[in-house]
Amino acid sequence: MKQYTVTGMSCAACSARVEKAVSAVEGVDRCAVSLLTNSMGVEGPAKPEDIIAAVHKAGYEARLKSEAGVKTGKDYSASHTDEEPDKETALLKKRLIASLALLILLMYVSMGHMMWGWPLPGLAENNHVAVGLLQLLITAAVMTINQKFFISGFKSLINRAPNMDALVALGSTAAFLYSTFALFAMTAAQSDGNTKAAMSLMDEFYFESAAMILTLITLGKMLEARSKGKTTDALKSLMKLAPKTATVIRSGAEIQLPLGQVVKGDVFVVKPGESIPVDGIVLEGDSAVDESALTGESIPVDKEAGSTVSSGTLNQSGFIKCQATRVGEDTTLSQIINMVSDAAATKAPIAKTADRVSGFFVPAVISIAAVTVAVWIVSGASVGFALARGISVLVISCPCALGLATPVAIMVGNGVGAGHGILFKTAEALELTGSAGIVVLDKTGTITMGRPKVTDIIPVNSTSKRRLLEMALALEKKSEHPLARAIIEKVEEDGTHCPEAENFRALPGNGLSGYVDGAKVLGGSYKFISQEVNVPEEMREQSERLSEQGKTPLFFSHDGELLGIIAVADVIKKDSHQAISKLHHMGLHVVMLTGDNEKTARTIGGKAGVDEVIAGVLPDGKEREIRKLQEKGKVIMVGDGINDAPALTRADIGIAIGAGADVAVDAADVVLMKNSLMDVPAAIRLSRKTLRNIRQNLFWAFFYNVLGIPLAAGVFINLLGWQLSPVFAAAAMSLSSFCVVTNALRLNLLDIYEKTNEEDKKMVKKMKIQGMMCGHCEAHTKKALEALDAVEMAEVSHTEGTAVVTLKEEIPDRILKEAVEEEGYEVIEIS
Repeated sequence: MKQYTVTGMSCAACSARVEKAVSAVEGVDRCAVSLLTNSMGVEGPAKPEDIIAAVHKAGYEARLKSEAGVKTGKDYSASHTDEEPDKETALLKKRLIASLALLILLMYVSMGHMMWGWPLPGLAENNHVAVGLLQLLITAAVMTINQKFFISGFKSLINRAPNMDALVALGSTAAFLYSTFALFAMTAAQSDGNTKAAMSLMDEFYFESAAMILTLITLGKMLEARSKGKTTDALKSLMKLAPKTATVIRSGAEIQLPLGQVVKGDVFVVKPGESIPVDGIVLEGDSAVDESALTGESIPVDKEAGSTVSSGTLNQSGFIKCQATRVGEDTTLSQIINMVSDAAATKAPIAKTADRVSGFFVPAVISIAAVTVAVWIVSGASVGFALARGISVLVISCPCALGLATPVAIMVGNGVGAGHGILFKTAEALELTGSAGIVVLDKTGTITMGRPKVTDIIPVNSTSKRRLLEMALALEKKSEHPLARAIIEKVEEDGTHCPEAENFRALPGNGLSGYVDGAKVLGGSYKFISQEVNVPEEMREQSERLSEQGKTPLFFSHDGELLGIIAVADVIKKDSHQAISKLHHMGLHVVMLTGDNEKTARTIGGKAGVDEVIAGVLPDGKEREIRKLQEKGKVIMVGDGINDAPALTRADIGIAIGAGADVAVDAADVVLMKNSLMDVPAAIRLSRKTLRNIRQNLFWAFFYNVLGIPLAAGVFINLLGWQLSPVFAAAAMSLSSFCVVTNALRLNLLDIYEKTNEEDKKMVKKMKIQGMMCGHCEAHTKKALEALDAVEMAEVSHTEGTAVVTLKEEIPDRILKEAVEEEGYEVIEIS
């Protein structure tokens, strides 16, 4: 997508005009214009010169955005995205101050002198024509200061594409010209000596209305510009993360280079307290790096030689030397900024209604104003009264509120997501994520850790755990099998001594063999070990129970005697159950999709708490399963983005989890930088809240115009006595857009991880248990239950045969039952 900066737009009618003109250019596949950021995103092979020419022909100006920020080594804060709103606000502020000063003077002349007799200079003291002329000159000065409204407005009328400025220009011009006509009529009456007639024409002056309209609209525009600037705060803060320079080692010396001169392969150093300039890999040193600005994770991440670091993160403690792996537009920070910017340049489907209305809104308002004036004149009202009603219609109408209703909420929502490591690629993705009814979770790497971990260590009666681990490590540290890595990590955690195995061999039939101190050591599956040593029946049964739980039992023997079992499994992430529980509370149907066998899949699915398990599905079959689920409703697919690409693409919304530095996952609509399933319900909640905010904005924008225009036209004067002057109409218009933008800014206060009332409630379950005989039985049962992540506390009584379990989150009864029955007791009932 190529992005352009568009200038001269003032309302939704302008953006609709530009979009229509560019879409008609040959070679443009898709065009989206953002009034919020004064930008345009264009897809297709069309030449930039043709696009810019089309925009110019429509009455506006455009230029191709330069490769800003980190891409060129320039400071992102100097890019147009950041700079132009500030210039606009400063200019509007100057215009407002000058307009207010003149307006106060005008009000003194028109109201202070005429109503309360406040003194004026001698020439105008008792000369009504001089007073009128003074009002004309002050009003003309205010109109000159705010000439932008007239240039833009009348230019849009000439191009037959009237915008909001046209309404303001027509309203204030009509008031000024009619007042000028009244002034000339007064002069004529005064010349004829008809003082009474001249005095009566003072009531036909609307100079203060013309000036007040322009001043109030300028005030509203300034408030709107300031608020719009705040909607891009998240993007600006990302742009400021990367330092302007990097300390690079060249020819053995440390030198400071602009960011744009750092190339891939350069070695750079980062001192404590400095930001990391580009993506790289640590060569020397260790430190804790704060990655919260990119991922939303508040806990610093430890880095050592071999660890990766990302541009824009903060080195907190140690001195590190790194090698640049990605620079310029390829860095993680650049990709995030591009993603947020591109999302802002796209349009959500809900915005189409407002766009359609904006296309004919201004011409319709001009027509209504003309009809209003004609009807009042025909009904016998004075020309001045009729004109006041027409002017009120022109200046109360606000297409801006319609145009801003969607993009401001999208921009703020995207910023909130980016601050938590949740990146929506398009506005459509942000809208649709909250409307899905089914969430499909890939098992490996999404629900589970994606790598095996030791879950159980079961030595035979005469062997210690330490001895079992030592012999297992002696074999496994020479193995390249993935399960071996799990045992090595466990032993390293415990600090167990590792004896050296000699004559190591990987044997057919899932077995390993070697010699430790001259004695033969074996390791492998039950089938392999049972052929070599005697395996007690109870250990075989234990092995079967572990297999039923989705674990892989590994047997180890030493010198012909069984040492015990070490069970390994791809364990469920700590937050998976809680995340799935949150999805349930949000009314979503949760499905686990995996290539595992049915038995293992159902065990893991039960522990995770999913509603449905689809097992035995190969990667190329996942897309087919998604298509089947889409017959029941909109589907979100969550995967790691590696082997899930077809399924992510097929789903209504594809979410790639744990992207880390690789944020540009092509198949995904939403990218989660952290490897936490909790970000899935957070993304859905953010989408729902943003969509709700958009609906509130659209309701206000439509309601305001539907009620305001009839009120300004005088429909309620005879019915209820309600009458709206042009001044109050201008004030209402000024505040309408400001209210829409301010409402969108409320999304910044949203806690996307907040708990619902249902989640806050503690659940208590009572279990009836048979077989507990003493205090030791109580202790075993209590320990087994409290070992479950979802259990906060268990109160067990062997005399009453009960266990009262307090839960932190929902957990299937089956899991509670299995935990107790593994200790040798029988669960009769759970209530």
